[in-house]
Amino acid sequence: MPGPSQYERRGGRRFMLILASQSASRRAMLEAAGVPFMALPAAVDERAIEAGLGDALPAAVATSLAEAKALAVSAQHPGRLVLGSDSLAVCAGRRFDKPADREAAAAHLRFFAGRTLTLHSAAALARDGDVVWRHAAAASLRVAALSDAFIADYLTYEWPAVAGCVGVFRIEGRGVQLFEAIDGDHFTVLGMPLLAVLGALREMGELPR
Repeated sequence: MPGPSQYERRGGRRFMLILASQSASRRAMLEAAGVPFMALPAAVDERAIEAGLGDALPAAVATSLAEAKALAVSAQHPGRLVLGSDSLAVCAGRRFDKPADREAAAAHLRFFAGRTLTLHSAAALARDGDVVWRHAAAASLRVAALSDAFIADYLTYEWPAVAGCVGVFRIEGRGVQLFEAIDGDHFTVLGMPLLAVLGALREMGELPR
């Protein structure tokens, strides 16, 4: 958890955002942006939520998952502002979740090779059991032709660090080698539309303008 910040007390009250996630990349984004927060995992059945949404558009699925995470933690912490976030990957019309194991990760990468991967990232803010803000964004990533040897070598270095990544990559690490071109916001690729989140916090008076 980040140390004290000049923004922790506003109007006589302590501001501390709760991040409903243990995602290392989302924690790193908030820390780098100087947003005071604490991270608590959200106990939600993501696969059950996805199944209940049927053929909903990917952005709607990512948003629903972000909302579910924010609401699950919000219910346990009255009065606190809770941030939920989620990402999902779509390639050639198929949705991809986090790989179950290294073999599944290799299969995902083989499918992505030479295709365009679309990453949908969403965020939601909740307080007292109500969603007060939501946002979704997408980025397109053109995947290079990947040989089996490259995929095996890549996973030797990156597994299990990428086990929790829907696209099986960390763009800030060796994952950048997977792509020929990227069209979209950098933070969306990292897994959360950070600029929109910061804008919402300013609009709510939680961060200074």
